Amino acid sequence: MSFLEHLEELRWRLVRSIIAVILGGVIAFLFSDYVLDFLLKPFRTAVHMQAEAAGNSGKEAVAQLIFLAPTEGFMVRIKLALFAGIFISLPYVFWQMWQFVAPGLLEHEKKYIPRIVAFSTFFFFLGAYFCYEVVLRYGLNFLLSYQSADLVAQISIREYLKFVTLLILTFGIVFEMPVLTYFLTRMGLVTPEFMRQKRRYSIVLIFALAAIITPPDVFTQLMLAGPLIILYEVSIWVSKLSLPKSYKEAQPQ
Repeated sequence: MSFLEHLEELRWRLVRSIIAVILGGVIAFLFSDYVLDFLLKPFRTAVHMQAEAAGNSGKEAVAQLIFLAPTEGFMVRIKLALFAGIFISLPYVFWQMWQFVAPGLLEHEKKYIPRIVAFSTFFFFLGAYFCYEVVLRYGLNFLLSYQSADLVAQISIREYLKFVTLLILTFGIVFEMPVLTYFLTRMGLVTPEFMRQKRRYSIVLIFALAAIITPPDVFTQLMLAGPLIILYEVSIWVSKLSLPKSYKEAQPQ
């Protein structure tokens, strides 16, 4: 295809993906109360832990979620519906993305697309789950620990959900590293030897990236950088297993 044909193909892939997210959001809006309750659970856990700590120390500090505008409660549910719509439509979105890439693959490589879509979805959900169960649970407890009898957290529900959804999406995306490594290795752009040689620089880059995309506190940065370093090591193994046969045969025995 020509360059303009590629752009047209990309446009339609994006349109289909956006429609899928919107449809998923419409479905999710019907259950927005459950989505909200699910995302508030880490906050409730952190507040409970802080309340216990306050009782033991004699302090009285209980964080609260509030909304500051009459329309904020409704708009929060709209945004939550779109957020949930991303998760509902994620396999289809990944399918559209890899179908756009497919024309650049060899025929025998195209048969792996369903498998790649499945692994892309799995690693995204794995990253989101890790963020929800570990990072948010302990991160919120750490951040709310700075309350005192004179300093009580009253957090806007909009800001809280912005914080939570951004972190969940970020962890979902960065957990795609093994899938991206597989694709780049099959394309001949990455080798396990190259990744081993650049390990030191990659670790520095991982910490820099974690500092940029996470809130400005050391705890959440470490909670992102740690799994990324582990995923980098996993990606080296993935790269080794996915090397093209032509490359393996060219290597000296």
